[in-house]
Amino acid sequence: MKSCLIVDDSRVIRKVSRHILETLGFQVEEAENGQEGLDKCAESMPDVVLLDWNMPVMTGIEFITQLRQREGGDKPKVVFCITENDVAHIREVKPAGTGGFCPDPVRVMIVDDSLTVRTVFSRMIKQERDMSILATANSAESGLAELAKAAPDVMLLDLEMPGMGGLEALPRIMQAAPQTKVLVISSLTADGAEATVKALSLGAADTMLKPRPGGFNEDYKSSLLGKIRALKGPSASDAAAAADGVAAPAEVQHVGKPPQIVAIGASTGGIHALNLFLRQVPKNFDLPILVTQHLPPSFIPVFAQQLEMAAERPAILADEGTMIERGKIYIAPGHGHLVVRKSGGRRVLGLAYHPVKSGCMPSVDPMFETLAEVYDGHVAGVLLSGMGRDGTDGAHSLLAAGGTMYAQNAETCAVWGMPRAVTEMGLAAAVLPPAELADALLANAGADAWR
Repeated sequence: MKSCLIVDDSRVIRKVSRHILETLGFQVEEAENGQEGLDKCAESMPDVVLLDWNMPVMTGIEFITQLRQREGGDKPKVVFCITENDVAHIREVKPAGTGGFCPDPVRVMIVDDSLTVRTVFSRMIKQERDMSILATANSAESGLAELAKAAPDVMLLDLEMPGMGGLEALPRIMQAAPQTKVLVISSLTADGAEATVKALSLGAADTMLKPRPGGFNEDYKSSLLGKIRALKGPSASDAAAAADGVAAPAEVQHVGKPPQIVAIGASTGGIHALNLFLRQVPKNFDLPILVTQHLPPSFIPVFAQQLEMAAERPAILADEGTMIERGKIYIAPGHGHLVVRKSGGRRVLGLAYHPVKSGCMPSVDPMFETLAEVYDGHVAGVLLSGMGRDGTDGAHSLLAAGGTMYAQNAETCAVWGMPRAVTEMGLAAAVLPPAELADALLANAGADAWR
């Protein structure tokens, strides 16, 4: 029987890993830190070590370095457990002789006053080998108390609960556990939409509609688990490939033609980033701004209202034939792509409904692609936090026409998907946090962008 030593300071991770390994036929030992792991290796050398790198007493990197320096005997294969896309750490440990990388299970906390919802969500998550339930709570107050014990990777947070409520608790949650990604569970009502968009603007990463009775089906389960995995971050293989230089960022593009319009695309985590970006844009910068944000259609009107307040300029839902005017924001409706056309010598908005490669509705690509043609490349494109690659094809079109692309950096993204694609292809003129990205765009906009 093969033996494995789990070296991790998280009791939850050790418990979940032990269960999986014993199911696979391994004989398992545990250690809480690197020093204890070395002591156990001195007693009996395992075939495999499953190793965390962030631990008290002795880190994983210190452990593997000392283990390799020991004389005599066979050395075990060491597999590092990673919790995020930490390319710098992977580059550091590879020379020490690691045998590979694997992701820690996604640690999930469920905060919902409904016993039914907590039970159903827990059952869905526990069936997945790459996920574990860290804790459940029936109120925001209890959830905050659980955070004091251990921070999850992802929190499922109901906004409508007795007592404090999820919306009131959200800033406290983000302060107590800044690395935790919050997935808000919202209702279909108008009040639910308003609270959800507010939560997203405050920094919640994504939203999931609470299903009607009988709606906890396989499609809902697949969507929920997909969102949780996306919020956890890129896979271990992606991070290792980046460390090898396979996905290293290319040289950035130069600034293109002076923009006559700004176009912003965003998805998961994008509403908070969009608010930070627009608050940095002064009132006398009056180029029109187009926004495509992936969001359920019922949320778009509330989103437009909140964006208008954040930007301190009119925010208008795009429609067929809408004239584009300076000093205004135009937002894609949830049911169609925002596109730009020429009509009678004027530039106007339009809606399109054709399928796109990303599968998104609305999609960023048609917005970028039509702008590139109608404005002859005089466009500043921006990609903020979001999963997938929507906007990549449109970014190519913008640059080919002489436009400029800006991308949010990985450290400030809830999900570094859409900005990552254009960054690694070298399509972005700047890769920065949202507010600094706005500063870079403003600095390159030219005199005609101001009034």
